[in-house]
Amino acid sequence: MKSGYVYILTNRPMGVLYIGVTSDLAARMEQHKSAAVSSFTKRYNCHRLV
Repeated sequence: MKSGYVYILTNRPMGVLYIGVTSDLAARMEQHKSAAVSSFTKRYNCHRLV
């Protein structure tokens, strides 16, 4: 059975929330922090895991 994660990111000062789903949370967080994917999180600088 393959497990998955639902995660929420925020950019605390502006209060913007982003909700995502992934099977590899560590790799996905690295992608968000490096702004490699997801233009929404890149645009609003969402990288704090809630």
